[in-house]
Amino acid sequence: MRDLTYYIGVTLDGFIAGPDDEVDFYPVTEGFAEVLGTELSDIQPAFVRAGRGGVQEPLTRFDTVVMGRRTYEPAFSQGVVDPYSQLRTIVVSATLDDPGHENVEVVRADPVARIRDLKSEDGLGIYLAGGAGLAGALLDEIDRLIVKKYPVIAGSGIPMVSHGFRPTSFTLDRVRSYDNGCAVLEYTRNR
Repeated sequence: MRDLTYYIGVTLDGFIAGPDDEVDFYPVTEGFAEVLGTELSDIQPAFVRAGRGGVQEPLTRFDTVVMGRRTYEPAFSQGVVDPYSQLRTIVVSATLDDPGHENVEVVRADPVARIRDLKSEDGLGIYLAGGAGLAGALLDEIDRLIVKKYPVIAGSGIPMVSHGFRPTSFTLDRVRSYDNGCAVLEYTRNR
């Protein structure tokens, strides 16, 4: 059974982006980017992997990415149909036109059933790229969290998960801190 891992950057007060999808306030240093690019190279966008010379690196942790329309649209609006070309791409959206790319699948209904199907297949892990609404819909299916906790308070914005009050517990497995003040926390769901 494959795991679904929600890998996300958040502010100290739990927002993944500002009210208008801003993310440019996150402090990223060259060293921090290099470490994450090395440790999690599977889930770097294809253009980042190409810039690092890692296009041909074998996948080691993930082979599928799942995201909502709002997470997919910034690249798509720039003409990038398959931003994670090294991964099978699943976009959950009832309104997105099918981009007509063999590596990009649009799921229009029941993302939980699609995730359960993906989990039952052979392969590496499944990376949930966001956003908050999709993470909320898939909360019961999330097996692991990798949370980049940035030393910033946003005050408002898009929450890490949008699901209403439903406490869900995870166990902390690992914590690392970096030169930009970011802590990366890894969790496993309590079953």
